[in-house]
Amino acid sequence: MKYLCLIYYDEQCVDEMSDEQWQALVARCLACGEELRASGHMLAGEPLQAVRTARTVRVRDGVATVVDGPFAETREQLAGFYLIEAADQSEAEAIAAKIPPATFGSVEVRPLRQLPQR
Repeated sequence: MKYLCLIYYDEQCVDEMSDEQWQALVARCLACGEELRASGHMLAGEPLQAVRTARTVRVRDGVATVVDGPFAETREQLAGFYLIEAADQSEAEAIAAKIPPATFGSVEVRPLRQLPQR
């Protein structure tokens, strides 16, 4: 089954990291991705730019509204994602626990919905 691992962390915490700490985090993330690819679990994954670059689009009654940033303000912001293949929720959660930002942020694990075939 496919699962989406949504990676959240506090951008202020990351902004306060030294260059050395940031490079170490990036290296750990790249190594984690390579390990997951080698094991056949990783299907895709990408980091996202800072939440300040986000735009939210909502359409109500046929009218599109575009605003800067997410509607919900939270301490933790979506930083990236991994799309993984796992046998079940428990295995997906074990994989998510290996994603480095889980040590100072969080990783939400959600199964992909299977839409009915036509």
